[in-house]
Amino acid sequence: MEATEKKASYFYVLLCKDDTLYGGYTTNLDRRLKEHNTGTGAKYTRPAYRRPVRMIYAESYVSRSEATKAEAAFKKLTRKNKEYYLKRNGVSIPFKDQLNRIINNTEESNDADTEEF
Repeated sequence: MEATEKKASYFYVLLCKDDTLYGGYTTNLDRRLKEHNTGTGAKYTRPAYRRPVRMIYAESYVSRSEATKAEAAFKKLTRKNKEYYLKRNGVSIPFKDQLNRIINNTEESNDADTEEF
């Protein structure tokens, strides 16, 4: 029997046009970014004043559960703590200096890592 390859799950952060941060989960970063920018993504990014959005950070997880736990933990943070988390993970602040999407692999993540938020 041939082993099937699991799709990576991602927790990602968007910087919206109105300078707000949005955290989400996906298995396909490019597709999800396009959905957000066309207004078919999350309810939060549908209003035109929030678009275009830019993906400024992403983390790769081996399971959907871990990625959604990271997303939920991020969403509970204050703006200041979200910025601290992003800065700690290599995202330049102010965000206009951030040119590339950053992907951290967390293949051996555990619940303690998620709670660090």
